[in-house]
Amino acid sequence: MNVHEFQAKEVFRRFGIPVPDGAVAETADQAERVAASLKVSPIVVKAQIHAGGRGKGRFKEHGPQGPGGVVLAKDPKEARAIAEKMLGKTLVTKQTGEHGRVVKKVYLTAGCDIARELYVAVVLDRKIKKPVVMVSQAGGVDIEEVAEKTPEKILKEAVDPLFSLAGFQARRLALFLGLKPGEQANEGAKLLKALVRAYMETDASLAEINPMIVSKDGKVMALDAKMNFDDNALERHPEILAYRDKNEEEPAETLAKELDLSYIALDGDIGCMVNGAGLAMATMDMIKYAGGAPANFLDVGGGATEQKVTEAFKIILSSPQVKAVLVNIFGGIMRCDVVAAGVIAAAKKLGLKVPVVVRLEGAKVQEGKKLLEESGLELEFASGLAEAAQKVVAASRGGK
Repeated sequence: MNVHEFQAKEVFRRFGIPVPDGAVAETADQAERVAASLKVSPIVVKAQIHAGGRGKGRFKEHGPQGPGGVVLAKDPKEARAIAEKMLGKTLVTKQTGEHGRVVKKVYLTAGCDIARELYVAVVLDRKIKKPVVMVSQAGGVDIEEVAEKTPEKILKEAVDPLFSLAGFQARRLALFLGLKPGEQANEGAKLLKALVRAYMETDASLAEINPMIVSKDGKVMALDAKMNFDDNALERHPEILAYRDKNEEEPAETLAKELDLSYIALDGDIGCMVNGAGLAMATMDMIKYAGGAPANFLDVGGGATEQKVTEAFKIILSSPQVKAVLVNIFGGIMRCDVVAAGVIAAAKKLGLKVPVVVRLEGAKVQEGKKLLEESGLELEFASGLAEAAQKVVAASRGGK
């Protein structure tokens, strides 16, 4: 689960990580009041969406010459005017894609005199099966670009899950960041240790500060904040779950989550309904190999009911970008006749407007095929995955 910057900063404050003063607003009037309460100049007005690159983003309604998602205001009245231009508008960044996201909240925070911008993050390294603290003096830019072009500018330290970040590791990272030995480096090391605690104790999958700044008076603080959390651990953290913003989620993904389906929307035009994560990945690979692009990842699971299959198929068909659907089921725990009944129910309820290719194998396969053949639906059958992928790609292009 992702959270907004202002929410991540609330978590940071709980763990003693220094951040500039600030508060969130949902209207232009609120924004003016918050800006006045900060009693500073300048004030930074930040659009709150679940995506990075806001400062370089653009609003669809204002065009390329309009404000980005992070703008400086000299006083509360200007902060109000900026908030008015952001709220309810669609912000497009490198991470949102061209569809963008509608801004429903802005975060107003005190401006800082910045001497240096640094990068700090804690993330899970799956190769070594441990959290890793990653730092760089190249803050304020995409860390992926730094890693690709100048990897020597990044230092990583693995964290022992039982003992957290050791003092000597924190000091090594602080000095690598160019923090002055003594009080400044000690403050940096303290911040790093607090960030690791925040990551570990909230079951986060990412805790990132980009940039972490050194102010002109030598203070170290988190100017930005980004946190992602492990969905499987949210039961242990009701205070984190309360941060969930359904407005920032794909509606189909939200519905699928409520139905206990594994669904992720993608950019292609071929809908996929598969049972089993491995088979779903293989199905998407075969579609790509055949020259197409999947519109989604959907694993209905091994114990799906007819109703769940019906809802899953409805989710796929509800996407306007889907031009064809591939149903690829291997019946083990999942029975092919249950899948067939679900597909028929959804197709008849919604009206089947796109071609559907079906490949069934395994338990109750003959019964499943018979149900589909006698359903009156226009379906195309395939005996193997390669054939199914070729047929669905051709169908998505209007061919046979």
